[in-house]
Amino acid sequence: MEQNKLKSGFVAILGRPNVGKSSIMNRFVGQKVAIVSSKAQTTRSKALGVCHRDGCQIVFVDTPGIHKPRTKLGEYMVKAANDARDGVDAILVVVDAGFIGKGDLSIIESVKNEKCPKFLVVNKTDTVKPEELMPRLASIDVSAFDQVVSVSALRGNNMEKLFELIKEALPYGPEYFPEDMITDQPERVMIAEIIREKALRSLRDEIPHGIGVEMMSIEKISDTLTEINATIYCEKPSHKSVIIGKQGRMLGEIGSKAREDIEKLLETKVMLKLWVKVREDWRNRKDDLRTLGYEDE
Repeated sequence: MEQNKLKSGFVAILGRPNVGKSSIMNRFVGQKVAIVSSKAQTTRSKALGVCHRDGCQIVFVDTPGIHKPRTKLGEYMVKAANDARDGVDAILVVVDAGFIGKGDLSIIESVKNEKCPKFLVVNKTDTVKPEELMPRLASIDVSAFDQVVSVSALRGNNMEKLFELIKEALPYGPEYFPEDMITDQPERVMIAEIIREKALRSLRDEIPHGIGVEMMSIEKISDTLTEINATIYCEKPSHKSVIIGKQGRMLGEIGSKAREDIEKLLETKVMLKLWVKVREDWRNRKDDLRTLGYEDE
C-alpha cells in the first residue's frame, strides 16, 4: 500500500492492573498476543500487538498495570508502563466500569499534558448497570480526553466504534511491520508467557505474583514435533509443593493447558517438560530479573 494512503501509528494502552488492557489489544489484533487472567499484574513487560485492517496499521503498546511497586519487579513494570507513552500517536487510558478509584484518577491526571489524542476507555461495561456507572464517571475530569468510550472487550461491545476513533486520530504514515507480523515478542518469550498464564489460572491467589518462567531449550525434533524444556520459579518451598500438586497433578494440568496453546502458536506437536525450582525473593534480585527477561540492563 502506498505510504500516503496508509493510516499508521503507535497507541499506548495505560491503566491500573486488571482493567482489561491486554483483552482490548487481543480483540483488536484478532489473536492472543498478551496473556490474560483474572489476577492483577498479569502483564509484566511492554508488548506490541499489530492490527492490520481497513487501510491502517495500528501498533498497540500493551503495558503492565500502573501500581505502587513493592519489589524491583514492580518498579520495572511501572517504568515499562510509563516509558510506553513516549513518542506514541495516541493514548488509551482504560478503567474498569465496576470500580474507579484513586489509582485511575492518578493515571488520568498523569496524561493530561500529553499532546497526542487521548481516549478514556471504560471497559467491562457488561458487568454493571448504566445507573451504577454514570455516578462513577461523573467523578472523573474528562476534559483532557478527546472522547470517552464505554466498551466490553470480552463481548466486543462498542469496540468497533473505538477502533474507528483511533483510526481517525492517526496520521498517514509508513507500514511499520509486515502484514504477517502481529507482535514483536520472540517465540521463546511468548511460550514462557503461555506457561505463566496457565499457572496464573490454575494456582491459588497467593502464589502467582511470585512465579517466573525461564525457557531452558526449544528444539525442533522434526517438522511435526518440537521439544520444549522450561523451569517455573517460585519464591518459597511451600509454593513449590502447591505448583507440583499431589502426585504431580497440578504441574500436569499447567503443562497440558500450556501445550495446547503452544501447539497452536508453533503449528507442531509439542513435547513440553516442566520443572519447578525455588528461587527466594527473585522479584528483588536484578540478576534473576534479567535471567527471566524483566531487566534491560
